Amino acid sequence: MSQATTRTWTDLRPARRSTIPEGLWLRCPGCSQMIYRRQMEANLHVCPECGHHYRISATERVRQLADQGTFAPLFEELRPGNPLGFVDLKSYADRLRTEQAKSGRPDAIIAGELFIKGRQAAICCLDLAFMMGSMGSVVGETITRTIEHATGRNIPLIIVSCSGGARMQESGLSLMQMAKTSAALARFHEVGGLFISVLTDPTTGGVTASFAMLGDVILAEPDALIGFAGPRVIQQTIRQELPEGFQRSEFLKKCGLVDRVVPRDQLRSELARIIDYSGK
Repeated sequence: MSQATTRTWTDLRPARRSTIPEGLWLRCPGCSQMIYRRQMEANLHVCPECGHHYRISATERVRQLADQGTFAPLFEELRPGNPLGFVDLKSYADRLRTEQAKSGRPDAIIAGELFIKGRQAAICCLDLAFMMGSMGSVVGETITRTIEHATGRNIPLIIVSCSGGARMQESGLSLMQMAKTSAALARFHEVGGLFISVLTDPTTGGVTASFAMLGDVILAEPDALIGFAGPRVIQQTIRQELPEGFQRSEFLKKCGLVDRVVPRDQLRSELARIIDYSGK
């Protein structure tokens, strides 16, 4: 019998198109359950099954924290340059254009004033969608200006960190942002300003080594990666096995480096409560 005559009727059926739109469901990396995307987004981008906190953009962060219609952006005119003419796989100028087109932002930060449950504050949010939220000159300058703005206005300051660290394409210029932001925070502290640092996944490198860990109160989202060097580098350096959960929010809270681990749905209330306690 020829091969053609052995085909069954199922081989001749036309392929049916799926009626389920692509991307409607996603698999949670925390519990491996299939999650309805809209349900997850309505739950502040947190898995309703296991509480895994998905990474969110700076724009979404501001939307979640600000009272409706109260956010007023600051320093949007700042734009990154390429003073070093840096080139790796492609030029830094080309990389910036690609990232700006992808994220819709000039750089990896949003800054402004807002109200949180009626409490006025200045805020900076780093954006992981732009070069992993890395800190270049624009990020450092925006944070410094926002600190000075909060100092002049005598209002609390909130910085939400989400970053891979200093931006290598700006070399020493990027590293100097660590000193600049820290000095501005020191002046803010001298006049009695309240700085609340919120650490999200990930907060690493030069951001952790500067402003992110200088808060009067340091909050962190659950299971956020927080550290300076990567665990593999540390393990190779000290030649010891690292504890389970090393560099995660809960471990850092036990060590006293984080004051509270706050789920995303409680963050607005916690920020408002801290501002009330401070008397600001």
